[in-house]
Amino acid sequence: MAARTHGPAPAHTWAPPSGKAPLVSRLIRATWRGLPRKRHDAGWEPGLVVPAADGSPLITDHYFPRAQGDFPTLLVRSPYGRGLPWSPMYGMLFAEQGFHVVLQSCRGTGGSGGAFHLWRNEAEDGRATVSWLREQPWFNGTLGTVGPSYLGYVQWALALEPPPELKAMVVQVGLHDPHALFHADGALRLENVLAVGAGMTYQHQGMAPFLRATLRLQRRLRDVTFAQPLRGAYASALGGEVPWLDDVMTHPDADDAYWRGASPAAAADRLNVPTSLITGWHDALVDQTFEQYERLRRSGCRTALLVGPWTHTSALQQGWPEMFAESLAWLRAHLCGDSSGLRPTPVRVHIGGEDAWRDLDDWPADPATTTWFPTPDGHLTRQAPTDSGPLASFRYDPADPTPSLGGPLLSRGAGPRDNSGLEARDDVLTFTGPPLTEPVDVLGPVSARLGISTDTGHADVFTRLCDVDPQGRSVNVCDGLGRTRTAGQTPARVTVPMSATAHRFAAGHRIRWQISAGAHPRYARNPGTGESPVDATTFTAVRVTLHADSALTLAHGSGPA
Repeated sequence: MAARTHGPAPAHTWAPPSGKAPLVSRLIRATWRGLPRKRHDAGWEPGLVVPAADGSPLITDHYFPRAQGDFPTLLVRSPYGRGLPWSPMYGMLFAEQGFHVVLQSCRGTGGSGGAFHLWRNEAEDGRATVSWLREQPWFNGTLGTVGPSYLGYVQWALALEPPPELKAMVVQVGLHDPHALFHADGALRLENVLAVGAGMTYQHQGMAPFLRATLRLQRRLRDVTFAQPLRGAYASALGGEVPWLDDVMTHPDADDAYWRGASPAAAADRLNVPTSLITGWHDALVDQTFEQYERLRRSGCRTALLVGPWTHTSALQQGWPEMFAESLAWLRAHLCGDSSGLRPTPVRVHIGGEDAWRDLDDWPADPATTTWFPTPDGHLTRQAPTDSGPLASFRYDPADPTPSLGGPLLSRGAGPRDNSGLEARDDVLTFTGPPLTEPVDVLGPVSARLGISTDTGHADVFTRLCDVDPQGRSVNVCDGLGRTRTAGQTPARVTVPMSATAHRFAAGHRIRWQISAGAHPRYARNPGTGESPVDATTFTAVRVTLHADSALTLAHGSGPA
């Protein structure tokens, strides 16, 4: 194993305590199948107190292999508590594979002292924890980090000034930009706001309080999401005010001083710590993962990317065997010198529509694109239009907003869904290509260029790529939302990024472009007046007109161009 890299070894010898992992963790662990064979029994040393830089106690559990030897350490810092699912999934499983695991509650959560803030304390608290590790007799000077979602954010915060002991990172469905989690081109990601508010407030209190909070939010979701104004309406669903949640809702501009220091993305621009990135095609943070990968590749940092057929939550459920195997192989390679589990290429993606995995040398795999254009009769064609006149229009009514269906959400409604019912609404346009004579692969970013005019001057535009099978079932592939501001009947030109995909449109299937003016409650309703969606009390219906020079651009993988 690697030698200590910081300071002398402690003079005293560590005697492993006799504690076993919590009974419920052991029972859950016993039900899991399809995981690598365990190498050691796991021990547990709970309730350790780690002093933060300001002296606040950070409550920490230590899991370890019950075996003689020198083992590397994994740091897992969480605002969601140290119980389920973190204890069996990270504490036990990685200890069984030969790692010390330090599972810590972020300040203000899980019994740790101080007050929680979404980003202001994680870098300093992470560094303080590493300073504490250096004094532990079982710490051999080799450190890795691992974890999903906000547990990825704390890794990026530590990587802003990476300690010399940090030799590997595994960021799973991970966050680095809080602003982008809550806002999209001026639109409020309302469902994310409510889901994160419930998770951050209650999950660290235990599964029972979190379940009760989730059920209460579901019961009151309509009242909250239709409230006029939205500001403060969440309190009845979340059981009280959440000060930091008010702040994130009311600061839509990424350049606002409020967000200064919120994103540690710059860490990836100069990082030299091997970093594995894992996400899912319907993960609410998938675009943040792609940005992380692009920054790491530009900086020359060794990195790997795995993209599965998962949502933010299913990655930790149905996707856990693949995620755990990927994480374990990366950590063993860079902390233990065992590269036998690494795959031969840096990128592996799941191909939707084919249900197959594909290994790639890079992402995106090919910069080539194809462009599709809408026609007045609802078709999608490769032939470019000869004018930019009005093509089709619809009326968006915020009193009956176009509902959200599937896609990259934090809620259980995420993922691919049949859009046929949604597309039957009068406020949804669809443009559909001919049946394909052979398969077409789309590998990479998808975007829409739209010419939009409105009768109020203010509207959102939601644009989605769908796969239509021979039976007429229309399944969402990827999507995006942009905000338009128009003057009179002069159309505004807006480009909407629609994330990225790796998807095979099978022979006989059709490519469909779906366009509407919202997806509620995934996004807050646009008032149609130019007012903030958080403070608006007056909502106006708007007529949205699509112009003929609009286009859908797909990253072309294979098939007829």
